[in-house]
Amino acid sequence: MSGLRSAAARRLVQVVSAPWLSRLTRRLADARLPPLLLRAAIRAYGRLYRVDWSEVRDPIGSFETFNAVFVPRLRAGARPIARGPEVVTSPCDARLSAWGPVPEDGRLEQVKGKTYPLEALLGSAEEAEQFRAGVYATLYLSPSMYHRVHSPVDGRIRCWRYLPGRLFPVNDLALPNVEGLFTRNERVAVFLDTEAFGRVAVVLVGATNVGRISLAFTDLVTNVGRGSPRTEPAAPISIARGDDLGAFNLGSTVVLLVADRSLRPAAAGERVRMGQALWRRP
Repeated sequence: MSGLRSAAARRLVQVVSAPWLSRLTRRLADARLPPLLLRAAIRAYGRLYRVDWSEVRDPIGSFETFNAVFVPRLRAGARPIARGPEVVTSPCDARLSAWGPVPEDGRLEQVKGKTYPLEALLGSAEEAEQFRAGVYATLYLSPSMYHRVHSPVDGRIRCWRYLPGRLFPVNDLALPNVEGLFTRNERVAVFLDTEAFGRVAVVLVGATNVGRISLAFTDLVTNVGRGSPRTEPAAPISIARGDDLGAFNLGSTVVLLVADRSLRPAAAGERVRMGQALWRRP
């Protein structure tokens, strides 16, 4: 019976990960609905997921599309940024689903009992080698959370890499049933150089219904199921801790990698907010 349930679960996640479904959701989220209907939909969503509108800078009446719910501008001070040269902050509001030293075999935890290779996540064995002696964190953004991603460090953006793929859901149904899920979903990896911690990578991983990932420092906007892998060098671009890095619509996952293994956890509990200290050098 358990084998039948697993087979049914695998079939279901295959169906919902079809690119056309996420493209349809994207079009609906970007549709210009009548204002009364749009506000009603936004308020219903807020009640369902307990969204804290008091943190949002602009009134919901100013939102032009439903997608604005996920990437609003926050009020000043809503996300204090932890300061100090020895601190790495959380790039987003999230639930910490896995974090710690990168294992010696270079395989990161997807879910208990399942792992995936770091080089497949980054699309480069050379880049993966930079983090073999580092630390990582997997940060899950639920539909109720703020969906902008910010720089966790002061540094320079060296390059970014786009890796097309499916959009499997990132949930308790899919994680145990899709091998290498984070290496098969569409994703964008941003690589930064820092003086304090060496190389840093922020990997924005798409999921079902996340029909768009955008970067704040370039004109990249992904279109699920379309496009080819590509790597783009940056200027390099200087960036400060807390600056905009990119954004999702709907929920998804960020995998954060830091080359410095001397870092120690600074967060307590599994929920973190953007700007909160995640690691600290002892």
